[in-house]
Amino acid sequence: MNAMNWLVVYPEALLLLMACAVALVDLFVTDEKRRPTFWLAQLSLAAVAAMHLAYYDGGATVYGMQRMMVSDPMGHLLAFFATVAVMITIAYAQPYIASRDMLKGEFFSLSMFVLLGICVMCSANNFLVVYLGLELMSLSLYALVAMRRDHGVSTEAAMKYFVLGALASGFLLYGLSMMYGATRSLEINEVFNAIGTGRINGTVLTFGVVFVVAGLAFKLGVVPFHMWVPDVYQGAPTAVTLLIGGAPKLAAFAITVRLLVEGMLGLAVDWQQMMIVLAIASLVIGNLAAIAQTNLKRMLAYSTISQMGFMLLGMTAGVVSGNTLSAGNAYSSAMFYVVTYVITTLGTFGLIMFLARTGFESEEITDLAGLGKRAPWLAGIMTVFMFSLAGVPPMVGFYAKLAILQALITTNLTGYIVLAVVAVMLSLVGAFYYLRIVKVMYFDEPLAGNATHPVQSTGVSALLAVNGAAVLVFGLMPGGLMAMCRDAILRALAT
Repeated sequence: MNAMNWLVVYPEALLLLMACAVALVDLFVTDEKRRPTFWLAQLSLAAVAAMHLAYYDGGATVYGMQRMMVSDPMGHLLAFFATVAVMITIAYAQPYIASRDMLKGEFFSLSMFVLLGICVMCSANNFLVVYLGLELMSLSLYALVAMRRDHGVSTEAAMKYFVLGALASGFLLYGLSMMYGATRSLEINEVFNAIGTGRINGTVLTFGVVFVVAGLAFKLGVVPFHMWVPDVYQGAPTAVTLLIGGAPKLAAFAITVRLLVEGMLGLAVDWQQMMIVLAIASLVIGNLAAIAQTNLKRMLAYSTISQMGFMLLGMTAGVVSGNTLSAGNAYSSAMFYVVTYVITTLGTFGLIMFLARTGFESEEITDLAGLGKRAPWLAGIMTVFMFSLAGVPPMVGFYAKLAILQALITTNLTGYIVLAVVAVMLSLVGAFYYLRIVKVMYFDEPLAGNATHPVQSTGVSALLAVNGAAVLVFGLMPGGLMAMCRDAILRALAT
């Protein structure tokens, strides 16, 4: 195997090596707080993030491993953000899992294997590699959800996630097998070329696209493949909920672009129509169902469904009237949306974990009552996150939504303009349950027995402050991040 083959997978190879090293080193750690394991995992992830950022700055597109893997700016940028997201997740999670007898080496090593699956998906140029990365990520997440073996709700959530996840993987694998049968290739670029010839059975291709989109929709958690999201978000330990709701969304976006845009752009007329249905259904059901929730994690689960639906609207505007002139703008807007959503989600669940204590999960909306008096700075940070998710300026969520709407409106087609109007109206509905959180924090009196001040943790406090500042700064100055997303997407489309 030549040096170029190895060059493509250096970050993944380092991550695999260090994930195994973390698992082995933890066997000899006697510190109850697992500090050596924690810092070894964090330093390893920092090195992986630095490699991905360096490769992104290089700007080159290189194929390796017999063209099964690709090293390009889009893959490395998404992998960089995913690595940073896992680092932040572990930092938020350490105090939380320590008080619930979950602070074990398995948490750190399995989190790194989740990230390894994400990185493999971001760099995949072959159907089998996509599936390999997907299963590596999914199996690690199944194990993490079930880590609290003596906790009935977590075990139930793990079973639901496993059964529905296996079903979704079957959909995706069946769709990819049909695409292989029609195009005679597993390589994404070759599939694109084969579809472009127009000499392939259209019926087989259409059925293949339907199953592929169904599998992708499950990983994104959009309607009607959303059944697992509320139960798993609520049932899993909050640290694992964040691991599910954060970095994996970047992986789902990556394989959506790899498979549908880079591989099946010639079938965009078919899959864009499906995306429109998925997006509108997710916005309607996600926003309406969230209003009725009293559990904070369950409300955020339905919020995720609606947020992913909004992101999918950007994917629907890439090919308009047979041309791809708006592709770069549409897909980069969707990428910007998913990246900024993950940044906001990290802080939201991090704050929930920060408020939790032994015997108290802080999962109900009423648990936030009176937070504005008990801990004003925490209430302020939570307000920033809620305003961002609702799309209130000047938070980054506002600009992310604006970018998607602009991508729809600039097509100058009546159908897309109507889509934009519908999206705005449904976002107004969604603003209700985000603003309700703010109202509860500042205007409701705390419940009896919940008037205590949160336990202070200097490291997590500082991280929450930085997280909140990032949401605000990217909202005030979104140009740099948007330019990075646009450059990464344009380079991916060029190859």
